[in-house]
Amino acid sequence: MDRRIYGGSAVTNLILFLPFFFSSSASALSKNLNPSSGSGQINSNSVLVALLDSRYTELSELVEKALLLQTLEDAVGRHNITIFAPRNEALERDLDPEFKRFLLEPGNLKSLQTLLMFHIIPTRVGSDQWPSEDPGRVKHITLANDHLHLIKGDGKKMVDSAAIIRPEDLTRPDGLIHGIERLLIPRSVQEDFNRRRSLRSISAVLPEGAPEVDPRTNRLKKKPAPAPAGSPPALPIKSAMAPGPSLAPAPAPGPGGKHHHFDGEAQVKDFIHTLLHYGGYNEMADILVNLTSLATEMGRLVSEGYVLTVLAPNDEAMAKLTTDQLSEPGAPEQIVYYHIIPEYQTEESMYNSVRRFGKVRFDTLRFPHKVAAKEADGSVKFGDGERSAYLFDPDIFTDGRISVQGIDGVLFPEVEEFVESVKKPVKKVVQPRRGTFVSLYLLH
Repeated sequence: MDRRIYGGSAVTNLILFLPFFFSSSASALSKNLNPSSGSGQINSNSVLVALLDSRYTELSELVEKALLLQTLEDAVGRHNITIFAPRNEALERDLDPEFKRFLLEPGNLKSLQTLLMFHIIPTRVGSDQWPSEDPGRVKHITLANDHLHLIKGDGKKMVDSAAIIRPEDLTRPDGLIHGIERLLIPRSVQEDFNRRRSLRSISAVLPEGAPEVDPRTNRLKKKPAPAPAGSPPALPIKSAMAPGPSLAPAPAPGPGGKHHHFDGEAQVKDFIHTLLHYGGYNEMADILVNLTSLATEMGRLVSEGYVLTVLAPNDEAMAKLTTDQLSEPGAPEQIVYYHIIPEYQTEESMYNSVRRFGKVRFDTLRFPHKVAAKEADGSVKFGDGERSAYLFDPDIFTDGRISVQGIDGVLFPEVEEFVESVKKPVKKVVQPRRGTFVSLYLLH
């Protein structure tokens, strides 16, 4: 997963995270964790600070990527905790790469959180609390609302299937950390991974085309015989490169929901969450969810097999919009529709197009207006004049169906209107009236 979405290294995030743990006071550096319950404080001697500054850097990064820091703060505020920390090698080299990719996908954030909380017990369990006899077993509930078993067998201390290699590696007043040899995977996460992997293999199967009806006879057309291998293309290259329908269907829809199609609603939620995690695109996410029904409409289109590319203006660009520009009936929808291209384009494909053809005009969902793109300063520039925008944050989200490209300006279409005195078409930028800007509420 790209570090731009979830953050940098553990050392960098430790520096950013320490202010949440202790104030600038030189004596008692502490902070209230749960104001509603008033349940305790945390300071620089906390087990959480020790974890972020420990040898378990891979685990620390996963905790931060899973957005679990506040949850763990609350847990420490209520009681002592015990953390079973896998060694770095268990997460770097010993973990299945496909499973690691699954954990770091934005749509699987819940699975990552469940996996990590499975390694934490909301009580203090020291080395002397393992069973004394061989074999012996003691059960403890975890923060994931599941169970771990402390086992003594063959003279070794175990937690489920992992051996304790560094007992009480770090001890603090509010908890302790045991180093373990491998990652513990709860059954629910393993089943979720197997289910996603199974669906992915099914969705790779190309669908059969829908039957065509002859309008003259109202009978089904016979499918043409497949062309032999090595035969020339059925269409000339000029026709093959011509733009297709305004809403070109995706090449390979597959099962994802109960009606055997892709779950477009879930994919739209994923890309909106990615926008929020990436940072700087809260206003665009808020328009999609709170001010319009566009998120629902986009989910429906993706479920039906269409692909979309979203040119997302950043917050700085959206701040230049005025109250009147957003308050007129249908204005937010029309603005966003002009920023959605009914094709699947990445930063690389768009840049290659403008490099090859000079100026490219993409269809938009705001019919019949198109958005022009050309190469400028080593990037892709959309529009002309003052209302132009550069491709600023490439490939924020790309899942094969929805592509999100960050731009640094809000685009408006150009239309031709005739001036009586000169009888020549004059280009004019279509934009609503100007007024005072009102900030949008952020999506929570």
